[in-house]
Order: sequence, then structure tokens, then C-alpha cells
Amino acid sequence: MWSVVSTGAVPAGERFDWYSDIVSREVMPAALSSERPAEFQGEAAVLDLGDIRASRFSLSPLRSRRTAAMIRRGDPEQYQLALLRKGATSLSQHRNECTIGAGDLMLWDTSRPSYNQMPAAGGQVQATILLLPRNIMPLRTQRLDQVLARRIPGDRGMAAILAAFMTSLEDHGAECTPEELRRLGTVAVDLATACLAQHLDTEDQLPAEVRTQALVQRIHTFIEHNLGDPELNPSAVAAHHHISVRTLHQLFHDQGESVRARIRRRRLEQCRSDLADPGLRARHVSAIAARWGFSGSVVFSRSFREAYGLSPTEFRALCVPEVLEVVEAWGWRGRPVRRRPVPVRGRRVEGSS
Repeated sequence: MWSVVSTGAVPAGERFDWYSDIVSREVMPAALSSERPAEFQGEAAVLDLGDIRASRFSLSPLRSRRTAAMIRRGDPEQYQLALLRKGATSLSQHRNECTIGAGDLMLWDTSRPSYNQMPAAGGQVQATILLLPRNIMPLRTQRLDQVLARRIPGDRGMAAILAAFMTSLEDHGAECTPEELRRLGTVAVDLATACLAQHLDTEDQLPAEVRTQALVQRIHTFIEHNLGDPELNPSAVAAHHHISVRTLHQLFHDQGESVRARIRRRRLEQCRSDLADPGLRARHVSAIAARWGFSGSVVFSRSFREAYGLSPTEFRALCVPEVLEVVEAWGWRGRPVRRRPVPVRGRRVEGSS
């Protein structure tokens, strides 16, 4: 669960000072300033991922300076890797300087002096940050120094995969159990390391387990982007990533499902989402099946019934708002169920319980 602090309950005239105090006491000593302190609004949250943490923040533009004296007063000894979701910001550290916009990433070291500025013209700033203890990063400090305060475009390569992961973590992390969050923490370190290594062109120097985890994440991303291709299968996945089918199956051995099973499950989940969408009710079931890569309606209907306990047509009928009220009262959550008629305004619709 995200632990949240917000200026929302603080009187407007006191918000900036309150936020500055929270940052210096709970995060690390820093000098914050704002052109419009009376208008300042800010919210920050932290999610525990075991050995690391993730944070997110949304705040009005400000400036932040961290000096050597402040570092001596308090230092979490972290690398902090940020994905900017909204706005713009500039960072200076270790003789490097960069300005990034929405979709970009950048890295800084809490053990080095830094200066960060968010231009007032850029409006509200939102970011997701991985807080990575220095002692768990497998890349050497001298190598990481080269990427401090450098813009990392988040729209290609490992950076794009890491950005997608961080976005998903912010959107769905609260739904995960503590054990799942610890596993996600391991994935986060591996992806962050692979992203930085690729940016430094040192990917071959990474530990084998880190390279393996990064490859698995690339494969998952490839599958997600190609679910609509009816030719998507283990052979196509392996060929795209220049590995053998046998190696691909070995990579998925510890994933809990085979490559083919993952493709099938994600296709079914996408079809189920479309069937529940009121805006797509005019679209034929077979068209939805084809959109997500099923080769025929018979195969799709059989697979859907095996997964959810009712046919696609029956499921779509249950997504009529009036029927949903009855179904939700029964506690149905998409598990295989025993069929029985559902009364709707004097008529009977085949449903489930």
C-alpha cells in the first residue's frame, strides 16, 4: 500500500514550509524554494518493495539544492531513478546537466551535491522514482557517474520497458501482496540496471541473472504489443529475440505458465475487456476475437468458456448494467460458475452464479 502525505489538509499559507520540512526530515536534507509559495500544492507517496522503495510525487514547480554540508547531515545513500510523467525539470550533478520532459528518465546520486529546478512555466510536475540503495547496484560507481544528470529517452530500448514497468507499478502496485511487491522490487533493480547499462553500452558486463530477467521482460513486452497477430507463437517470439525455442521455454520455466499459455491468457483477457466495454457492444464477437489474434470463433468460444465458465455471448449479456447489479450481488468475479437464468425486466437471460 502506498503511504501518502499531502498538503491538502494544510492551510494554504503554510503548505510550502510544511512540505519543505517533511522532505528534509523524512527524505533527506535539502533547501527548497518556490516562486509562488502561497500557491504551492504537493503530494508524495512511498511503496515498500523489499530491498528498495518506489515513490511518486505531484507538486507545483520548485527549486531544490543539496550541498555537501546537507549530505553530511543526512544521506540515504541511494541512486534515485526518476520517470517524469508530467511537466519538465532540469538537474545538475557531478559536472553534468540535463533537462527532461514527460516520458524521459534521469538518474541522480543522493551522496553528491545537486541542483534541481522545475520551471514555473512547465506547470504541475509528476514523477515516479525508484529509490535504489547504492550497495545493491551491480554497476560500478565510476560507470554510473557517467550517466548522472543525463537525459535517458524513455521511448525506446530498455528505457521504454523500464518506463512501462514503473508506470504499471504506480497504477497497480497497491493491488499487490507484500510478497508480490518484494518480487517486483527484484524486477525493478534488474530492469533499472539493464537500462543504465544499455545507456552506458555495458550490457555485456551485467551479471547473467540480470541479463536473463531483462530478456524475459523484453519478451513480455513483445507479446503484449503483438497479441493481435494470429501468427504470434513460441517460434515467432524466439525468432524475434534471436534465441532458440528451447531456450525460450527454459526462460519461462519459472514463470508459472508456458509461452503459449501466456499468449492465450492475455488474448482472452483483452477479449473479455472488449466484451465488457459498452462502447463496443455493436462489434461482433468474432471481430473481437480476430482483433486479439484468435484464428476462428469456434476456437475462441471454446477457450473463453474453459477460462471463464460461460460463452462470450453470455458474458457480454451479463455486462448489461442491470444484469451486473444482480451478478455483483451474487459475488461473481469471473471464476467458472454454475449457469442459471438471470431475470432482467421480465425476461430471462442466460447468466451465471
